[in-house]
Amino acid sequence: MPLLAETSPALDPEALEPLLAPALDILAMVGVDEASLQGFAQAWDRGEVTPLALLPGGNATGALLAPEAWTFLGCGGLRPALESYFADCRPSLTEGAWQRGVCPFCGGAPGFTDILENGGRRLVCHFCGGGWIFPRLRCPSCDTADTKQFVKFQGEDKEEGYLISACRACRAYLKELDRRVRWNAGTALVEDWGSPHLDVFAHRSGYWRAVPTLIELEQATRARA
Repeated sequence: MPLLAETSPALDPEALEPLLAPALDILAMVGVDEASLQGFAQAWDRGEVTPLALLPGGNATGALLAPEAWTFLGCGGLRPALESYFADCRPSLTEGAWQRGVCPFCGGAPGFTDILENGGRRLVCHFCGGGWIFPRLRCPSCDTADTKQFVKFQGEDKEEGYLISACRACRAYLKELDRRVRWNAGTALVEDWGSPHLDVFAHRSGYWRAVPTLIELEQATRARA
């Protein structure tokens, strides 16, 4: 089980507010209903929504916000605190010790894929910044190992080192960066948020991802309008 399944970190609501405020502003910019955002802020101020509710698998408290927006707030507001919380135990995760397609630390879905210098595949969690080695010939979303279901394609710009890794069985995708080619690239979070054009291409091709992008939030908002 992920570590957060057996423990609850002490997260100070006031310490998270400087991060949640700009995240709420971004949600407003992409068209999330203002009344819903105000309802979330008021419930937060009253203590009805706690930081623990924003953790992966947390209680959405009466569905104040759509799941995509809720997950975005979790990624935007909790990461610094969770990075610090898990810092001492990260080195204890040995290669091959964790075989699941969710983060071994917080239980979040992977948000990005790194191909390392040795050719290994590392999935990266945007919630807590954790990473773990995962088989290249398995889908982290549906766990299929049928190689006929896997597809890799580039966006329209065909940038060297950047790919979209997708599964035909469940239609899930992750963006993938080959760091043997892009050795000077930024962190997984920076590379993910800095390549929205690849998400557009993947969505147009009929694929989805577990960790929402701003594009996905905007599309979901328009669909509910």
